[in-house]
Amino acid sequence: MKKIIFPLLLIGGLSTSCDKNFDIAQVIKKRSELYKKQDQLIKNNDDTFDVKFNPVTPKYKLETREIVETFYHNRINRGGFWGQFLVAKNGEIIFEDYQGYANYQNKEKINDSTPMHVASVGKVFTGVTILRLVNQGKISLDQKVNTILTGFPFDDITVRLLLNHRSGLPYYGNFTAKPGVWDTKKTLTNKDVLNLLETKGIKLDFKPNTRFTYSNTNYVILALIVEQVTQKSFQNAMKELMLEPLKMHNTFVLDNLENKDKLTQSYHANNQKMHWDYLDGTYGDKNIYTTARDMLKLDKALYSDNFISKKLKAEMYKGYSYEKSGANNYGLAIRMVEPKEDGGNLYTFHNGWWRGNRTSYVTLRQDTITIVCFNNHNSQMAYKTKELAPRLGNYPFIQIND
Repeated sequence: MKKIIFPLLLIGGLSTSCDKNFDIAQVIKKRSELYKKQDQLIKNNDDTFDVKFNPVTPKYKLETREIVETFYHNRINRGGFWGQFLVAKNGEIIFEDYQGYANYQNKEKINDSTPMHVASVGKVFTGVTILRLVNQGKISLDQKVNTILTGFPFDDITVRLLLNHRSGLPYYGNFTAKPGVWDTKKTLTNKDVLNLLETKGIKLDFKPNTRFTYSNTNYVILALIVEQVTQKSFQNAMKELMLEPLKMHNTFVLDNLENKDKLTQSYHANNQKMHWDYLDGTYGDKNIYTTARDMLKLDKALYSDNFISKKLKAEMYKGYSYEKSGANNYGLAIRMVEPKEDGGNLYTFHNGWWRGNRTSYVTLRQDTITIVCFNNHNSQMAYKTKELAPRLGNYPFIQIND
């Protein structure tokens, strides 16, 4: 967001002015006009990524709300659901609901402004932050990672291969559990992951760009790339590139565990709090907190060619892995079900799971419909969102591995 510098209208000594021609009414009028111009400048600046959708008709809202609300109570909120559920069309909320506790011990309830740990849905935030840097020409998709992160030990891994999980990097949770690699009594950080890759002789799972394997390590490294390129913390870089321009005021990165007990907690289905361990310190792959309403703001911006260029979005919303037959695929920071020859529209989504946080973010882009479901009560019902798609458009139901 560009900084706007406003001229100051100085009004001093009104009670002692000896200027007989001094007209307070005129000063107030001029000040009012100036404020109107300032407000318009602010509005124009904030609307840089605004997308003008057609208004949703009352008839559509009424009919769709009935479908969505019935689905929500039959398939999601069947007892024990704690979290946020939202469905929107053209950026307008059709239905939303908030249930359960952010902190059961303190009886702190979840509402529309409660930031929740969204697990791997956070990869969408990390990916979009990277794509914004690509959009600005700060990095390129096919730039080798070792040209950005000094000491990164693999020559053939690019930014794109991290985004689409074709790098071959093994999951850090696996190699740190091996004897002599890491003291599991110590919290692992992003920099620790990079250092272990550099110093412990960690081998790739496969040759880069030969197949797909989902690995959180990719997004830990992407967060480090953001920090290196911007020379800012991941939180501050994301704030500048995405959160502030989109007014996502309830979204942040947990990059320090000191205040973890003050955040929305994660629970077993029996209301017992989930444990934290040494794997909870990395971010980019997880540890991003947001709300359903903030998620909608991001989803809406992804239709704007000013936020991410049309050309770059074409790279984001296409599949990269065809070694195995099937409709499921992965783009850049987004999962998808690709339409078959017999019809159907592209279904894009990302699910998440970390501790008791099970989450789902769906975009039916052909119909500009957003579906968000976050929960912190270890309920797999969050993944039932995929069953709603065929009821809202031409999206044949396809079994998706959660």
